[in-house]
Amino acid sequence: MASNLPGSDHDEAHPDQGHDQLGLRKIIHVDMDAFFASVEQRDDPELRGKPVAVGGAGGRGVVAAASYEARRFGVRSAMPSVTAQRLCPDLIFVRPRFDAYKEASRQIRRVFEHYTPIIEPLSLDEAYLDVTEDRLGIGSATRIATLIRQEIRAKTRLTASAGVSYNKFLAKLASDQNKPDGLCVIRPGEGAQFVAGLPIRRFHGVGPKAEEKMQRLGIATGADLAGKDIEFLRAHFGSMADYLYRAARGIDLRAVAANRVRKSVGGERTFSEDIGSGAALRETLENIIAIVWERIEASGARGRTVTLKLKFTDFQLMTRAASLPDFVSGREEFAAIARALLEGLLPLPQPIRLMGLTLGNLEGAEASKPPRDEAQLSLL
Repeated sequence: MASNLPGSDHDEAHPDQGHDQLGLRKIIHVDMDAFFASVEQRDDPELRGKPVAVGGAGGRGVVAAASYEARRFGVRSAMPSVTAQRLCPDLIFVRPRFDAYKEASRQIRRVFEHYTPIIEPLSLDEAYLDVTEDRLGIGSATRIATLIRQEIRAKTRLTASAGVSYNKFLAKLASDQNKPDGLCVIRPGEGAQFVAGLPIRRFHGVGPKAEEKMQRLGIATGADLAGKDIEFLRAHFGSMADYLYRAARGIDLRAVAANRVRKSVGGERTFSEDIGSGAALRETLENIIAIVWERIEASGARGRTVTLKLKFTDFQLMTRAASLPDFVSGREEFAAIARALLEGLLPLPQPIRLMGLTLGNLEGAEASKPPRDEAQLSLL
């Protein structure tokens, strides 16, 4: 079974030779706990221990982050602020302070760099680290994860959760296992057993509708999924099948991409119920615009291409993109382009289960063509 004890490790369990081919590396996934909200509570003592939401209150405001005190009431990121306020009447809204978040993120990045140069940041508060060969010669991934969490706390007064395993998929699952302020280790040979006991919704890419479909097919856990052969999965889930087949067995051969150039910043929402009316689509788009623009500001990104993604009830994916000769000037131009892309598609041929929005062709990234229209099954 996976170990949650800081003193346990998987490092001696796999040979050095051939670990790349087998996907048996020493990977740590570090995920800060309620990062934006925790920074606000750290910097304002009056907010500590209280339900806090970072974002705009009322109207079309959206929750960008919620403290754990707020989450107990069901408040979540990407939730409309009016819904959050209804769930938690005492919720305290604070406006985002991206300079503070970026400074904390820089401090955390420096902690990572003390142990390894192989770092793949996913956002300001989340990253993969490959410590197969660490800079200090410690050798134990679990020990390194423990030291990183201690150093982050000492230097930033913030808490981090970490997952340790032999591939990225399992490390990410592990980091979420004991949140907040937790550590979980999944050793070689334990991945399939760990995944078998998880509810299917814990798998990245399985949203509410996909979970509902799986439940209808008798798939409620990782073990149920592992019991289905690849032909069955391809028949029901198309291009998602190969990922599901590997994930159910704890397999992931992806390397930590230390030099990956970020090509886009974006976000998407999977709905509990499909939506199709123009009014609902427009309201949803406004919420996504607010979320994505906050991420763009937090990252400091500048880009020229805005892309709208829609996934229909039957899992078909459609994208529309618009590129400018110069960088998008600000939130209003970004929002105007997104609205125009949606209006050009209305009325939709069928309801959608997912909507996404990205800013691409970023400064410093290799030039890329806008995505062409697609009609295929796609992993969320």
